[in-house]
Amino acid sequence: MNLTFRSRIFIYLLIVSLSGVFITSFTIFFGVENQFSNYLKKSREEQIAEIKQIALSQYERNGELINDQIDDITHRHAMTEDLYYQLYDSDGNLLLDTTSAHSMMGMMNRMHGSKSDKTDDYQSDTYSLSSNGRTVGTLVVFYPENLTGEDFIFLNEIKRNIVLAVIITVVLSVLFSLLFSNRLTGGLKKIIHAVTGLRKSQWRSRVPVHELTDEMRPLGESFNQLAESLAKEEMLRKQFTANFAHELRTPLATLRSHIEAFQDGIWEPDSNKLGQCHEELMRLVRLVNELEKLIAAENPQIRLDKTKIEVGKLLTSIDNQFSSLFLKKGVNLKVDYPKDQRWFFGDRDKIIQILTNLVNNALQYTPEGKSVFIYLKGTASELTFIVQDQGEGIKKDDLPFLYERFYRGDKSRDRKTGGIGIGLSIVKALVEAHDGKIKIASELGVGTTVSVQFPVE
Repeated sequence: MNLTFRSRIFIYLLIVSLSGVFITSFTIFFGVENQFSNYLKKSREEQIAEIKQIALSQYERNGELINDQIDDITHRHAMTEDLYYQLYDSDGNLLLDTTSAHSMMGMMNRMHGSKSDKTDDYQSDTYSLSSNGRTVGTLVVFYPENLTGEDFIFLNEIKRNIVLAVIITVVLSVLFSLLFSNRLTGGLKKIIHAVTGLRKSQWRSRVPVHELTDEMRPLGESFNQLAESLAKEEMLRKQFTANFAHELRTPLATLRSHIEAFQDGIWEPDSNKLGQCHEELMRLVRLVNELEKLIAAENPQIRLDKTKIEVGKLLTSIDNQFSSLFLKKGVNLKVDYPKDQRWFFGDRDKIIQILTNLVNNALQYTPEGKSVFIYLKGTASELTFIVQDQGEGIKKDDLPFLYERFYRGDKSRDRKTGGIGIGLSIVKALVEAHDGKIKIASELGVGTTVSVQFPVE
């Protein structure tokens, strides 16, 4: 039979609690009886010792073993303690016998129609009374083998209270085991419910972390983070699908209209029309190339051909590559070359690809008359390339998603500047492949600063 997790926890808790209850109860139950019996035995021995001492003291004073004091004490023991005595002298003559009191009490009980708690099972112990090394008498003591009278009632009351306590404890154990099992499995139920919702593409499914126990809270938080990531990935996937479809639709629609016009004889395939077809075709090629670059950059097995790179020559190459483009748009490119030569290890092609992407983004989003700055910071163990522009800036809400694949904050702006939103994804992957770090800070209306840090070794 397959039990639920809740049922198993309930059974385990119940077994543990009941085991503790019964072990403790049995220990107390039998321990009390033994301790009480030992107490009665010790009390009886003290009473017998008292009788012996009085008898010997009496004998040493006047040569007799019995007096009124012994007679009173022994009869009191017979009436209250169920303890009976027979006292003999050295010749075997019976001097004292309180066992007749037991017979009288039995008769009185039968006359009143009641049953005595005593039984006829009595034990006896014999004690020699010696004075100055000579036996002067014998004391025979009779006492019940089992508890009787008030002792019997007292012990039964204790046992009944123990049994009652056990019953109450068992009931509480069942209730608390049920409560704890519900409490322990409640968090799992909430997580299972959220997982089920996520499996059904309910991307807003979350676990109420504040309702979980301390042990379950990290699991709930991890699930919520996973759900958040999956929801974000789903949003990016849909956005990419829409963007990618749009990027394909425009050149394909242009190519289709031109080819159909050629087929219908509306247009002649002159150099101008063919040039337009070639331009749209190259847009498709660039799109595919960008996707290939992203796949290659995110490949964990990416191979880096690291060489020793001099920073000044690297910045010169970037300056030469973009100077004409900046001049054409009317944007100032200001490169701050280091005073001394600085070297670091990296894949030159990949480093150029990183900086090219960042500088190109700065150019695209910086208006005419503004400037883009490239400068260097570093220590003996690391170098940081900084590309700072005076462009439009980026919304604060968009900053956390800039490295996500296919994410584009301002859709209309990207329509004008081109691209499908994977440039920074490629940059981040290549930077991390070099064990580097990338950081973006931006303010609307002020500009954006991108810092890329590489280890020197």
